[in-house]
Amino acid sequence: MKAIQVRAYGGPEVLSYTEVSAPSPGPGQILVALKAIGVNPVDVYLHTGTYTRKIPLPYVPGSDAAGVVEAAGAGAAFQPGERVYVNGAVGGVYAEKAVVETRRAFALPAALSFEQGAAIGVPFATAHRALFHSGRAVRGETVLIHGASGGVGVAAVQLARAAGLEVVGTAGGPDGVAFLKTLGVSRALDHRAPDYLDGLSPDLIIEMLANQNLAEDLRIAAFRGRIVIVGSRGPLTLDPRATMTKDLTVRGMSLFNMTDPERAALHADLAQGFASGALKPAVGQKFPLADAAKAHAAVMASGARGKIVLLP
Repeated sequence: MKAIQVRAYGGPEVLSYTEVSAPSPGPGQILVALKAIGVNPVDVYLHTGTYTRKIPLPYVPGSDAAGVVEAAGAGAAFQPGERVYVNGAVGGVYAEKAVVETRRAFALPAALSFEQGAAIGVPFATAHRALFHSGRAVRGETVLIHGASGGVGVAAVQLARAAGLEVVGTAGGPDGVAFLKTLGVSRALDHRAPDYLDGLSPDLIIEMLANQNLAEDLRIAAFRGRIVIVGSRGPLTLDPRATMTKDLTVRGMSLFNMTDPERAALHADLAQGFASGALKPAVGQKFPLADAAKAHAAVMASGARGKIVLLP
């Protein structure tokens, strides 16, 4: 089968479109014929070899995908023919097929396409965990979501609105602001505008680019506000006293730290949102699997509009 394989750490040139052996499921596992694959920034960080976590070489990248169960091992929770989305695979998902432990596979609602299914795993789990596990969001509070037009941002907007929060979102340029308005945010802000955060006092801030925004977050956060760091692309200089005057809480989070019971509960909650129609994954750019390097460039560029997906 065809797959993307990383044989050395480095830039996008290390993403090799090649032939690899098709895997087979073992006990408690399923073989999924993949129809769509989600691209996440962490996929890029991992193949550079500079991330806090390294995958032994060679490896097939990716964790998010959707497809049809082709074969099931003994004791598997799914049967051939069922539609599933996955968040994590035994050998990566940038491929035509992947073996998945059933604890990392979830039924794909009939109302969602495979491309939408590939947009669930990391974006919706990250947004849910940031809002409710790390951020302790409470109905009626105001949440500021930086980068609200990207995959995680769109998921966070939908989850926050469904939970009864007032949502302020940021994006780049008039097109980004217009896109946020289609999502139903209370206020859509252009992060390219000067002083775009002035006048805000959010109870909770979901921060996608802490190295750029954290100092301003500390300035505008409400008394006893919470800031959850979802992403950062480098260090920054910060005065810790900014946290003291308002008793602020700054907390980082990573899906790698989520336990299996937490994951199961989170996806069960998401299932209710998909069933009600409150949650609807947004798909942005699409690339053939062979063009994974182009997709990685796109996911790191500004101006995202939903999830970037690869098509096997």
